[in-house]
Amino acid sequence: MILLPLAWTLWTVSFWTSGSSLILQQEAVAVFYPPILSTPVVDCECSKFTCNFIYWFRIVSNHSKLEFLGRYNYADRYNHGVGVNQARFKFGRRSSTVFTLHIINVTEEDAGVYSCVLKDRENAEVWKSGILLRPGGVAPTLPPTTKPKPPVKSGCRCTKKNSPQGGCGSLILWPLVGLIGALAVALLCILYYFSRLPKKCRHKFVKKRQMT
Repeated sequence: MILLPLAWTLWTVSFWTSGSSLILQQEAVAVFYPPILSTPVVDCECSKFTCNFIYWFRIVSNHSKLEFLGRYNYADRYNHGVGVNQARFKFGRRSSTVFTLHIINVTEEDAGVYSCVLKDRENAEVWKSGILLRPGGVAPTLPPTTKPKPPVKSGCRCTKKNSPQGGCGSLILWPLVGLIGALAVALLCILYYFSRLPKKCRHKFVKKRQMT
């Protein structure tokens, strides 16, 4: 619905000045949701371009309607389009390179894409994509971003927060105690085994050891 009015904008501006070169800046259209009866400000930056005139347009997407709001020049002179409320649409500039459009007491009927066309002394023109205003609307809420969980590293990491009462040394001491206990049990089992052997078997075993 917006593409057709944009084509009209390019054709209308080219019709005003014969032999002018038009440059189209492909920029993403920003969306603003100003409160009702507020005064939103639309900026049009004239960077890397010596602006002599700036033309303001409004594109009503619901009705495929293109409206010429007016023009403003570098000498702070301006004139509004036919049927445009001069008390509500104010032209100005923030600096030597940034021009502004103030919309006084904005209403839902003012919704649309507000764009500008810049023109220098050599009749070169730059068309800006513009800003989409939706007065009284609610900006969509983005889903919360979930941070990926850090990978779990194997091994024992002892810090001040998670260290036990005995310190990190207790984490190493208990496995050693268990290992020593297992060796002690194995040694007792071996001694008990030899103690249960008959005396003849033990005598032969000792004898063999002496011969070797």
